[in-house]
Amino acid sequence: MPSLKALALAAAVLTADVFAWPPPEKTVTVTKTKTETFDKTVTKTVATTYTAHPSCSSTAGRPSKSSTTQSTTETVTSSSSVSTSASATSYPSTSYPTTPAYPFCTSTASFASVDSVHPRLFNYNGTGAKYFAGTNAWWASHILSDSDLDIVFSEIKNTQLQVVRVWGFGSVNTDPGPDSVFFQLLNSTGSYINYAANGIPRLDAVVSYAERVGVKVVLNFVNNWSDLGGIASYNAAFGGNATTWYTDTTSQQVYRDYIELLVNRYKCSPAVFAWELANEPRCHGCNTSVIYDWATSISQYIKSLDSKHMVTLGDEGWFAPADGIGDGSYGYGGAEGVDFTLNLGIETIDYGVFHLYPDSWSYNETWGSTWILEHDAVGAQLLKPVVLEEYGGPPSPDNHTAVEMPWQATVLDDTSLAMDQFWQFGTTNLSTGLSDYDPYTIWYNATEYTPLAREHAAAMLDKAV
Repeated sequence: MPSLKALALAAAVLTADVFAWPPPEKTVTVTKTKTETFDKTVTKTVATTYTAHPSCSSTAGRPSKSSTTQSTTETVTSSSSVSTSASATSYPSTSYPTTPAYPFCTSTASFASVDSVHPRLFNYNGTGAKYFAGTNAWWASHILSDSDLDIVFSEIKNTQLQVVRVWGFGSVNTDPGPDSVFFQLLNSTGSYINYAANGIPRLDAVVSYAERVGVKVVLNFVNNWSDLGGIASYNAAFGGNATTWYTDTTSQQVYRDYIELLVNRYKCSPAVFAWELANEPRCHGCNTSVIYDWATSISQYIKSLDSKHMVTLGDEGWFAPADGIGDGSYGYGGAEGVDFTLNLGIETIDYGVFHLYPDSWSYNETWGSTWILEHDAVGAQLLKPVVLEEYGGPPSPDNHTAVEMPWQATVLDDTSLAMDQFWQFGTTNLSTGLSDYDPYTIWYNATEYTPLAREHAAAMLDKAV
């Protein structure tokens, strides 16, 4: 996501509150004393009522007619010199503060999968392998209006775009208030899930509206960049930095807890196209084994929770010298600790993705087609689907066709890439006017929308298998 890349991971993150933030919609009484010493001590007494959350099934999204509650009172003393147990302070494993407000897991549509006959393509709807196009609308999970969300998915469906990539993450270190959407609050005592109207219900709504209109979504779990919290918010709460995060015990346990929440909540929905480990994970200066080992472990964990949905990494597709591809320049040098070829070989990664922003990476625009062909060749070698998951350029409004149409032609005519997803879909029809945008946005029904979205989506669907 280019607008996010412009922000350095070193950007300031709000200082973590040392007191636990209780999830909303509880009956809560808190008394706390704070002693400012070297071994700072916090004492907290909490009385809490939780509402049970139904297990994920064909009726999991429907409001429950009855609920059970449990009350707990606990006193917690924590010291900065003692590592906290993420699993002990995360969301309750068996009971939740709210029942989903939106009906999801009610669709009878087929789950998307890698096609058994054509292993480089997807079987999207149970009728066999097809090529198709998609898009990105990261902001769809961060708008508060249901009617706006209906407009977004209806316009995407109307365009024949089959998959939309939406941010499944949104972490903070302090509560920003009811007008900002966030899903997870992280501080030194652990992770707390936001079940209020500006929290997890917004993801519920995304899955629900996707089911209604027949569009599938890719949901990812964390951002490499500091926008919407990202890895930086974990580091602010638990220590570490952008490279140690991948092996930090506390951060990884909290990250797994969040994965468990989302996967168990939506694994019954055919509207989920795939789970994605992260948006553009990087480990600058690391050996490529760090990302490889992390992606192997996390993808195996997701598969242990959900065997029906696909899993992908979410990386930009960097090559490493060991691949023997390219000229050794930035995209091929392994500086970001990512090896596309190595990672695509992970058994529990179902398909590979790569991104394309030549202007941000100091390449010329025609190089984009070379980048596309190189990733298609690796997919052919490993017999796995490969998706051009993000692409954009040049960074100016309503002037993308001259650059992006040749890339789309390369995908359509010269490769077996299963799907491409332009960055990003935008609409002017929301109650607030414009959707969130950047210079790469392709606006619904603008002049360039016809060739880059409508006509390309139709051409991909018509492409012979």
